[in-house]
Amino acid sequence: MIQHPALPRQIGTRAGMLIVVASAVLLAGCQTNSTGFGRAADSPYAPGTQGTLEDTVDGLIVGHRLTAAGEHELALKAYKRAAIEHGLTVDVLSALGSANLQLGRLGQAEKLLRRATQLDVNFAPAWNNLGVVLMETNQVSEAVRVFQIAFGLDRGQSAEIRENLRLALANQGNPDYDSANNDTFSLVRRGSGDYLLLSEI
Repeated sequence: MIQHPALPRQIGTRAGMLIVVASAVLLAGCQTNSTGFGRAADSPYAPGTQGTLEDTVDGLIVGHRLTAAGEHELALKAYKRAAIEHGLTVDVLSALGSANLQLGRLGQAEKLLRRATQLDVNFAPAWNNLGVVLMETNQVSEAVRVFQIAFGLDRGQSAEIRENLRLALANQGNPDYDSANNDTFSLVRRGSGDYLLLSEI
Protein backbone atom coordinates (compact mmCIF):
# COMPACT_ATOMS: atom_id res chain seq x y z
CA MET A 1 0.00 0.00 0.00
CA ILE A 2 1.29 3.43 -0.96
CA GLN A 3 1.28 6.03 1.89
CA HIS A 4 0.14 9.55 1.09
CA PRO A 5 3.22 11.78 1.30
CA ALA A 6 1.37 14.65 3.13
CA LEU A 7 -0.02 12.47 5.93
CA PRO A 8 3.01 12.55 8.30
CA ARG A 9 3.19 16.32 7.99
CA GLN A 10 -0.54 16.65 8.86
CA ILE A 11 -0.11 14.46 11.94
CA GLY A 12 2.91 16.48 13.09
CA THR A 13 1.07 19.76 12.57
CA ARG A 14 -1.96 18.60 14.57
CA ALA A 15 0.23 17.39 17.45
CA GLY A 16 2.06 20.71 17.50
CA MET A 17 -1.21 22.64 17.58
CA LEU A 18 -2.50 20.52 20.46
CA ILE A 19 0.66 21.30 22.47
CA VAL A 20 0.28 25.03 21.79
CA VAL A 21 -3.41 25.01 22.81
CA ALA A 22 -2.68 23.01 26.00
CA SER A 23 0.10 25.41 26.96
CA ALA A 24 -2.18 28.40 26.43
CA VAL A 25 -4.86 26.87 28.66
CA LEU A 26 -2.34 26.18 31.43
CA LEU A 27 -0.96 29.72 31.30
CA ALA A 28 -4.47 31.19 31.40
CA GLY A 29 -5.24 29.06 34.45
CA CYS A 30 -2.16 30.34 36.26
CA GLN A 31 -3.10 33.97 35.65
CA THR A 32 -6.41 34.06 37.49
CA ASN A 33 -5.39 37.33 39.13
CA SER A 34 -2.60 39.90 39.07
CA THR A 35 -0.44 37.94 41.50
CA GLY A 36 0.13 34.98 39.16
CA PHE A 37 -0.50 31.80 41.15
CA GLY A 38 -3.09 33.51 43.36
CA ARG A 39 -6.42 32.15 44.51
CA ALA A 40 -9.57 32.81 42.47
CA ALA A 41 -12.50 34.36 44.34
CA ASP A 42 -14.52 31.12 44.18
CA SER A 43 -11.61 28.78 44.90
CA PRO A 44 -12.13 26.25 47.73
CA TYR A 45 -8.44 26.40 48.65
CA ALA A 46 -6.94 28.55 51.38
CA PRO A 47 -5.50 31.90 50.28
CA GLY A 48 -1.80 32.65 50.35
CA THR A 49 -0.09 35.00 52.83
CA GLN A 50 -1.67 38.41 52.67
CA GLY A 51 -1.81 41.57 54.78
CA THR A 52 0.85 43.81 56.22
CA LEU A 53 3.71 42.73 58.44
CA GLU A 54 2.02 44.39 61.42
CA ASP A 55 -1.03 42.19 60.90
CA THR A 56 1.08 39.03 61.17
CA VAL A 57 3.26 40.00 64.16
CA ASP A 58 1.99 39.35 67.70
CA GLY A 59 0.21 42.41 69.08
CA LEU A 60 2.17 42.22 72.34
CA ILE A 61 5.50 42.33 70.49
CA VAL A 62 4.33 45.27 68.37
CA GLY A 63 3.07 47.04 71.48
CA HIS A 64 6.35 46.54 73.36
CA ARG A 65 8.31 47.93 70.40
CA LEU A 66 6.03 50.96 70.17
CA THR A 67 6.31 51.52 73.92
CA ALA A 68 10.11 51.42 73.67
CA ALA A 69 9.83 54.06 70.92
CA GLY A 70 7.63 56.25 73.12
CA GLU A 71 4.53 55.72 70.95
CA HIS A 72 2.19 54.93 73.83
CA GLU A 73 -1.12 55.59 72.05
CA LEU A 74 -0.13 53.28 69.19
CA ALA A 75 1.16 50.76 71.73
CA LEU A 76 -2.23 50.78 73.45
CA LYS A 77 -3.91 49.98 70.11
CA ALA A 78 -1.50 47.09 69.56
CA TYR A 79 -2.19 45.76 73.07
CA LYS A 80 -5.92 45.90 72.36
CA ARG A 81 -5.29 43.84 69.24
CA ALA A 82 -3.33 41.40 71.42
CA ALA A 83 -6.40 41.14 73.69
CA ILE A 84 -8.42 40.00 70.67
CA GLU A 85 -5.67 37.57 69.61
CA HIS A 86 -4.91 36.06 73.05
CA GLY A 87 -7.78 37.09 75.31
CA LEU A 88 -7.27 39.05 78.52
CA THR A 89 -4.22 37.14 79.75
CA VAL A 90 -2.09 38.47 82.59
CA ASP A 91 0.51 39.68 80.07
CA VAL A 92 -2.11 41.55 78.05
CA LEU A 93 -3.78 43.10 81.12
CA SER A 94 -0.41 44.18 82.50
CA ALA A 95 0.57 45.70 79.14
CA LEU A 96 -2.77 47.52 78.80
CA GLY A 97 -2.44 48.87 82.34
CA SER A 98 1.12 50.04 81.77
CA ALA A 99 0.19 51.76 78.49
CA ASN A 100 -2.66 53.59 80.21
CA LEU A 101 -0.27 54.64 82.96
CA GLN A 102 2.12 56.07 80.38
CA LEU A 103 -0.77 58.05 78.90
CA GLY A 104 -1.70 59.45 82.32
CA ARG A 105 -4.93 57.45 82.59
CA LEU A 106 -4.21 56.39 86.16
CA GLY A 107 -7.67 55.17 87.12
CA GLN A 108 -7.89 52.86 84.12
CA ALA A 109 -4.30 51.71 84.67
CA GLU A 110 -5.00 50.81 88.30
CA LYS A 111 -8.12 48.79 87.39
CA LEU A 112 -6.32 46.81 84.69
CA LEU A 113 -3.27 46.09 86.83
CA ARG A 114 -5.39 45.01 89.79
CA ARG A 115 -7.21 42.60 87.45
CA ALA A 116 -3.83 41.28 86.29
CA THR A 117 -2.69 40.60 89.87
CA GLN A 118 -5.99 38.84 90.59
CA LEU A 119 -5.69 36.72 87.48
CA ASP A 120 -2.15 35.60 88.36
CA VAL A 121 -1.05 36.35 91.91
CA ASN A 122 2.49 35.22 91.08
CA PHE A 123 3.10 37.65 88.18
CA ALA A 124 5.74 40.05 89.53
CA PRO A 125 5.64 42.62 86.66
CA ALA A 126 1.93 43.30 87.24
CA TRP A 127 2.53 43.84 90.98
CA ASN A 128 5.47 46.11 90.26
CA ASN A 129 3.58 48.19 87.72
CA LEU A 130 0.59 48.45 90.06
CA GLY A 131 3.00 49.78 92.68
CA VAL A 132 4.12 52.49 90.24
CA VAL A 133 0.48 53.52 89.69
CA LEU A 134 -0.09 53.65 93.45
CA MET A 135 2.96 55.89 93.89
CA GLU A 136 1.66 58.15 91.13
CA THR A 137 -1.68 58.46 92.97
CA ASN A 138 0.01 59.08 96.35
CA GLN A 139 -1.08 55.74 97.82
CA VAL A 140 2.41 55.26 99.20
CA SER A 141 1.69 52.78 102.00
CA GLU A 142 -0.14 50.39 99.68
CA ALA A 143 2.55 50.90 97.04
CA VAL A 144 5.18 49.74 99.55
CA ARG A 145 3.15 46.58 100.28
CA VAL A 146 2.68 45.91 96.55
CA PHE A 147 6.38 46.44 95.78
CA GLN A 148 7.23 44.04 98.61
CA ILE A 149 5.01 41.40 96.97
CA ALA A 150 6.72 41.99 93.62
CA PHE A 151 10.14 41.81 95.29
CA GLY A 152 9.27 38.53 97.02
CA LEU A 153 7.95 36.94 93.82
CA ASP A 154 11.01 38.11 91.91
CA ARG A 155 13.33 36.96 94.75
CA GLY A 156 15.18 40.25 94.48
CA GLN A 157 16.60 39.47 91.05
CA SER A 158 15.24 42.52 89.21
CA ALA A 159 17.24 45.68 89.86
CA GLU A 160 14.23 47.78 88.81
CA ILE A 161 11.89 46.15 91.33
CA ARG A 162 14.52 46.44 94.08
CA GLU A 163 14.98 50.14 93.34
CA ASN A 164 11.24 50.78 93.23
CA LEU A 165 10.83 49.19 96.65
CA ARG A 166 13.75 51.23 98.04
CA LEU A 167 12.27 54.50 96.74
CA ALA A 168 8.80 53.65 98.06
CA LEU A 169 10.19 52.80 101.52
CA ALA A 170 12.17 56.05 101.53
CA ASN A 171 8.96 58.00 100.88
CA GLN A 172 6.74 56.03 103.26
CA GLY A 173 5.38 58.21 106.03
CA ASN A 174 6.57 61.35 104.26
CA PRO A 175 3.66 63.82 104.45
CA ASP A 176 5.35 66.09 101.92
CA TYR A 177 5.63 63.37 99.29
CA ASP A 178 4.56 64.68 95.89
CA SER A 179 4.30 62.26 92.98
CA ALA A 180 4.91 65.14 90.56
CA ASN A 181 8.41 65.60 91.97
CA ASN A 182 9.21 62.01 92.91
CA ASP A 183 12.12 59.87 91.95
CA THR A 184 11.94 57.72 88.84
CA PHE A 185 9.97 54.49 89.16
CA SER A 186 10.42 51.77 86.55
CA LEU A 187 7.82 49.65 84.82
CA VAL A 188 8.77 46.11 83.88
CA ARG A 189 7.36 43.40 81.63
CA ARG A 190 8.00 39.71 81.14
CA GLY A 191 10.80 38.89 78.70
CA SER A 192 12.55 35.69 77.67
CA GLY A 193 12.72 34.03 81.06
CA ASP A 194 13.30 37.25 82.97
CA TYR A 195 11.90 40.73 83.49
CA LEU A 196 12.73 43.50 81.06
CA LEU A 197 12.65 47.22 81.67
CA LEU A 198 9.54 48.50 79.92
CA SER A 199 10.10 52.23 80.44
CA GLU A 200 10.41 54.80 83.14
CA ILE A 201 7.78 57.03 84.71
